[in-house]
Amino acid sequence: MLHDTISCQCTEKSVWVYGAPRSNRKVICDESGKNLTSIPTDLLPNVTKLNLKNNKITLKYDRKILIRLSNLTELYLNENTITLLYNNSFYSLTKLVILDISNNCINTIHQAAFAGLYQLIVLNLSYNRITQLDSDVLSSLKNLRVLNLQNNLLEYFHIKPSFKLTTITLDGNPWNCSCSLLDLQIWLTASNVTMENENNTTCTFPNIKQKFSIKTATIQLVDCETEKLSSETTIPSTYAIKHQSTDFLTALTSNITGNNETHAEFPVLGKSWTFLVGVLGFVLSTTLLIFTAIKCPTWYQYLMSYRHRRLEENDPEMFAREFSADMSSFPAISDINNEDPIVIFDKTNAFEPEEDGFIEDKYIDTYVTEQS
Repeated sequence: MLHDTISCQCTEKSVWVYGAPRSNRKVICDESGKNLTSIPTDLLPNVTKLNLKNNKITLKYDRKILIRLSNLTELYLNENTITLLYNNSFYSLTKLVILDISNNCINTIHQAAFAGLYQLIVLNLSYNRITQLDSDVLSSLKNLRVLNLQNNLLEYFHIKPSFKLTTITLDGNPWNCSCSLLDLQIWLTASNVTMENENNTTCTFPNIKQKFSIKTATIQLVDCETEKLSSETTIPSTYAIKHQSTDFLTALTSNITGNNETHAEFPVLGKSWTFLVGVLGFVLSTTLLIFTAIKCPTWYQYLMSYRHRRLEENDPEMFAREFSADMSSFPAISDINNEDPIVIFDKTNAFEPEEDGFIEDKYIDTYVTEQS
């Protein structure tokens, strides 16, 4: 079958050669090494192979441009500045067979990033900074046969048994040969996939398994089953604690509200320990309020009594002034013959002299008096 290959700069009008079926024409556009920050908008809509290598494209605002390029079968975006693959980034490229986005700075891949690539066979994600790759990200790639994850930051990779690849490249990652890698190891052994650079695809962690191939490194299945069982029992225990805390809070709220038939609604927290801290704080604050209400009258009386100052003995003038003010409210007492008023307290201002520290002896005083 005759194929017509047309190379262009994406701005030139392609020429169709007589006798070449239009469906088999191959329109190639090379826009590599031009410091482009986005995919050109003047590309031919019938382009089938697009080379955008060695530019500064981020794919952040290029999805609308790719919608026009629905005839693409090969797309090369390697050696650009892509850091994130958004959902539906290539959704309109239903005929795409080869996608190369290697040598970028990709660290995050959204779950639906490769949605719509039903015909994709080759996916190259090598030399990026991918730390985690969920198997659901690749679930829409039903025809994928070649996957390259070389030189990323992957420590584990959960893959579904139904994933049918012929070639996979995994070397250059810091693989952790523990229970988290068991799924990948089983899949590599059970499937007929060819692992490129198998001798260089070795464990990085733990230290005792360094230099061992991830396909043959010993991973104790018993330990993984124990770890899985412990993780499964942790979830019900957490749920039980949360359920008990909820019942306790409901009963406490019912006692507080009484017969008002109104119950306070509390938000359901995601973590049981946070919930318990809230309940404990509520109980302590309620107890503190009750204690304060009981002790408040006693504290008030103590405070009022503390404010009265005891009269000192060396302050006779103040005592006389206060006592005179109190007695002025009573009427003066006089006899019938208009004699001088009766002095009720003669010793108002009379004070005993201060003691000099000596004991009075009556016998000495009597003797002195007789001698005189």
